[in-house]
Formats: sequence, C-alpha cells, structure tokens
Amino acid sequence: MNNRKTDLPTTNRVKQRAKQLKKEKGIPHSEALAVISVEYGFDNWQSFQEELKIAEQARVYLPTPSNTFTEYEDVVMNDEDYDVLDQERDVELPDLIKERVVLNKRQLIKIGAEFSIFEPTMTGLKKSILDAAQPVRTHFELENFHCFWKQGQGQEHKVKKISYFLTDNELVESKTSLYRPKTKNGDPRMWFGGLPSFTQAGDQVAIIIKDNMAYLINLSDTLLEDSLSLKKSYIRDFIESFNNRENSIAEELLNKLKVLAKAPMQALRSGDTAIGYTLETRLDIPANSSKQPDYKGIELKAGRGIKTRTTLFAQVADWSLSPCKKSVEILNKYGYERNDDFKLYCTLSSQRENSQGLSFIYDQSKDELQEWYNKKELVAVWPGRLLRNRLKEKHAETFWVEARSEVIDGKEHFHLLSVTHTKSPILSQLMPLVQSGVITMDHLIKRSGKTNRVSEKGPLFKINKRDLNLLFPEPITYSLV
Repeated sequence: MNNRKTDLPTTNRVKQRAKQLKKEKGIPHSEALAVISVEYGFDNWQSFQEELKIAEQARVYLPTPSNTFTEYEDVVMNDEDYDVLDQERDVELPDLIKERVVLNKRQLIKIGAEFSIFEPTMTGLKKSILDAAQPVRTHFELENFHCFWKQGQGQEHKVKKISYFLTDNELVESKTSLYRPKTKNGDPRMWFGGLPSFTQAGDQVAIIIKDNMAYLINLSDTLLEDSLSLKKSYIRDFIESFNNRENSIAEELLNKLKVLAKAPMQALRSGDTAIGYTLETRLDIPANSSKQPDYKGIELKAGRGIKTRTTLFAQVADWSLSPCKKSVEILNKYGYERNDDFKLYCTLSSQRENSQGLSFIYDQSKDELQEWYNKKELVAVWPGRLLRNRLKEKHAETFWVEARSEVIDGKEHFHLLSVTHTKSPILSQLMPLVQSGVITMDHLIKRSGKTNRVSEKGPLFKINKRDLNLLFPEPITYSLV
C-alpha cells in the first residue's frame, strides 16, 4: 500500500479548510476546493476526493489486524519505541479550528458532561497506541470507568470495553483496550479500534463516559452548536441526554432572596465577610465553620458587585507531602513585614511568579498542584484528588449572589441585585483551569505584632466570575430587582 495516501488529511478537514478559504478570499466553495486540491498535487477536486477516500480506507486498516480492535500483543510490540508520543505534535491546528475546539469545550461544560481530551499523534495512529495522560486517567476514575493505578502490567490484566465514535450522521461502535504494558514502566495506554478513520494527527478528541461506555467526539471536526440545531443528529441526541432536572429547594431559596431584595439590608458586621454574614443571618442560617453547604445543600456565595474574583473554596496543602508542614512555616520563610505585623498576603498562579517568588506548577504525571519558590524550591503540595473532592463537597449546587453596597445614615447597607445558579461542577476541568491560570489561590497568613498569634484565612482558591461557565454547566443568572 502507498504510505503517502495515509498521510493525506480527512475529507472533512479539507472541506473545513475550504470554508475558511472561501471566507478569507471571497471565492466560491468549489473554487476553494480546487485551490486546495492543487496544493496537494491534484488537477481537480474530483480526483483529490477519490484519493482521499482511498486514504481513509487505508487508515482504517493500518496497522491493526482488525479494523475495529487492536489486540494486546500488537500493542506491546509497538510499545518498545513509543517514547515521545505525548510530547510529539505533528500538526498545528489552524486558528479557526482552535476557536471551534474552545467553543465545543464550553458546550460540553454547559450540558454538564464530565470529559477529557486526547490529541492523537501521527506515530500513535500508525502504531495504534495512545498515551492515557493524567487528565484522561483522572476522568476515568471520576466516572468509575477504569483505574489504571489498580491495574497490573501485562496481557492478563488488559481490560476491554465498548466505545462509540459520534458524528452527526453516525454512531459507530468500537472496542476500547485499556492496559499497562510490561515495558516502559507500565505507563498507562489505551486504544480505540478504528480510530484512524475517525480522526487524524493533531485533532482534539473528547471522551465522555455514559453508562460505563466511552463516547468520542472529534472537537476539531464538528461544531456542537450546529449539531444541536439539526433535526437528525446522533450528537444532538447524545447531548440532549444530559439535560438537568429542576430543583424545588433552589426555587424556594430564590423566592426568599427576591423578598430580601425589596429593601436594603443593614450590614450586621464590617469587613469582607459582612455581606455573607448579613445574608445568612437574614435567611436564618446559623453561623458555623462547617465546610458543608449553607442552605439545605446549596452553598451561598455573596459579594459586593465591584469584585470580579470569587472564592471557590479554602483548602490547606497536604502537609504529609509538603516540605513545609504548616502554614506558619510558609509564613516564616516567604512572608514580609507590614507595619506591626508579619504577613504573607499574595496571589499564586501557574502563569507567573508573584512578587514573593511563589508560583504554581501542576505535575500532570503525579496529579499534584505544587507551590514553588523561584521554581527551585518546593514549598507545598495539593493532590488533585483533594482539590476535586473539596470542589465537589462545596459546590454541588451554589447561589452566587451579587449585591451593591451603600452607606445610609452612616451605616453600610446591601442591595441584592442578582444571583447566578450553578450545579454539578465539571470536576475533570478543575486542574486544567488551575494549569491555565483561570483559577488562582490567595495566601492570607498573618502573625499579629500585638499578640504574636498566627491566623490563616486561606488558602483561598478563586475564579473570575465571568469564567464560572468554564467550570459549571450552564450557569443561570436571575435578576432580583
């Protein structure tokens, strides 16, 4: 078989490029297809299209003994020279496709689907091997689909499951192989039979688990928003199966907030916590330090409207894994004098070091969020599982209340303006959002110069309110005025 054929793009990818070219140059779609055909050395679109069909058939049968499933023995043989697949990037996606992938991710979050994404490489497709990277492994564990860390190495421990390739026109059954080879330190691997006919190198492919089966959608090849508008679409049918149910407790709380919004509420204390304390008191929620949600299972987060960042949760590091064994040690090593106090008030991000030299690094292989000083000295460690559990515990359902502050007769009052209702955070997206800098963390540690007592108000993991839809499916905002 001519190997050149298997290196051609898919027909869908060519048509996508033609749409982009049509828009850029203002030419007919047929002319755009002809231009691309010439780029690949063909006289016209018809001859190029015929060659693409041959190439797609060739990819289906390369190099597996079956067009639906790769047996373990073949994978082990190829695993010997599978060294750099997770670093390899064969194809740089055009900006138009990158934008489509971002929109598709938002759509999956909107419907409340846990998902992970893998990017097949040219080598991986040819050798029928995919690296099960940490985000995929975490996703599989969250969905109780598969735990690689519990799996032994070798053929006798291989696991097979049913999976499906989803397009608007087809629902194609496949078989999934999940295994840890005896070579390469048993690094987790996976394979979906017939994958080369569904995707090509560089694509972003989403995995969604439903009823203990994996559903794959090529986010580079389709626009989910368009799929939802079709009368007949397997993707639309699948997405609609994730519709959320209404919650009577949420309606009860919303009605109470609308009553409170009819008149300004006098602040019952001062400072950053004034709005939260005042609102909880007016709702007859007893003050406590519990980490559990506030109102019958619903967490209340209230803030003055001028602030953009909001706290997701507070969570100290796992001291058993951290070089610093308590907050006071972090304060002593990296804090600073401010008036009579000794403080460490700063924001940590994975994107840059702060003025104290502190920053985050997410170690994907260990699924650990690590705090570093000058990227040379490890400070503290948060296991990904710890943070995901904390998010799930705190925000199964949340009301994010916006209020406006006003001084009346010398006392602060709050006008309730709106509430954003979120449910079921997409736990698999927490660490990617920390890694991308969307979620940050605030240290709030202080030693009082008067009492010498050390207080810790954090660490507070925060997100910009505009980015809530990156973590929660379809936030709904209600006006209270």
